[in-house]
Amino acid sequence: MNSILKKIISAGPLFWITVLIPTLLSILYFGIFASDVYLSESQFVVRSPDKPSTSGLGLLLKSSGFANAGDEIYAAQNYVLSRDALQALNERQAFAKAYGAPSISIFDRYNSTGMAGHFEDLYKYYEKKIDVKYDTSSSILTLTVRAYTARDARRFNERLLEMAEATVNKLNTRGRLDLIRFSQAEVEEARKKSQDTAIALALYRNRQGVVDPEKQATIQLQMISKLQDELIANRTQLRELRALAPQNAQIPSLEVRVKEIADEIDEQTGQVAGSKRSLSSQAIQYQRLLLDNMFAEKQLASAMASLEDARNEARRKQAYVERIVEPNLPDDALEPRRLRGILATLVLGLIAWGILSMLLAGMLEHKD
Repeated sequence: MNSILKKIISAGPLFWITVLIPTLLSILYFGIFASDVYLSESQFVVRSPDKPSTSGLGLLLKSSGFANAGDEIYAAQNYVLSRDALQALNERQAFAKAYGAPSISIFDRYNSTGMAGHFEDLYKYYEKKIDVKYDTSSSILTLTVRAYTARDARRFNERLLEMAEATVNKLNTRGRLDLIRFSQAEVEEARKKSQDTAIALALYRNRQGVVDPEKQATIQLQMISKLQDELIANRTQLRELRALAPQNAQIPSLEVRVKEIADEIDEQTGQVAGSKRSLSSQAIQYQRLLLDNMFAEKQLASAMASLEDARNEARRKQAYVERIVEPNLPDDALEPRRLRGILATLVLGLIAWGILSMLLAGMLEHKD
């Protein structure tokens, strides 16, 4: 033992600086000063009934009617690691008090100086204690919280899980509201257009004094046809009387009757076609207004069907957080790994001492 001490003492200042002093400091830190760190883990997935996934667990979930919601997964992950999450978690200084407790080692404690710290300092500390890993092969998110008491580790893990769920729900709600709002806007626009075309059609009917030019033209043509039949019959009778009894007293009355029927036919024909106010001319503008109204009504029916589909879609929960592993309450501190830290310091020190010794020896040999 004495020989080992003598060798250590005679090893020179380089050995002390690179090996002995760092190892002694690591023994002091890991053996006395370092506080126990408790880890609470939870696992969850974000599932959606609509969005496809090609991952292993995604295919399994897809076979049961579900898929992984990729956008919501990254949104939940980024939110947990964000400043907004810390601000919500640190309500009433809960996070700062838990990690700044006097029972925690001064080397591990937040704001160990006791001075008023900035939010960015707290966020840098927060990033070291919270970890969210996303496994792309299974689509599972693993949330790990490191704290200096088991209850704090589970408490903050549970709170962050709730906040992740709230983030996904907020995205769902916003998406559903946007979908319904856009559909409602389309319905209102289609309804207004339908009303405008219906009013324009009604005003045209009132202004022109027609209900349906085509139907009215059909009635007019039927009337003209009857008048023509009557005209032919009267002309035939008139010709017979002129031929057989030129002095017959009915001839003047028949001539008047034939002229009246011919004038009536010309008038009715003019109402059907031949002038700007005829039914055929009115039918052109009427058909345009009628087609506009029918098209607007079809657009309104389509928009209302889309709105109903949007409402049905909104009733469904498009994506949600499914917990696989609940936040655990650790019964033992897993960090720091004290012996491992001391041995790592010793090994790194020996490596540094060996390399520096070789360099110094080469420099001295080259100098000589």
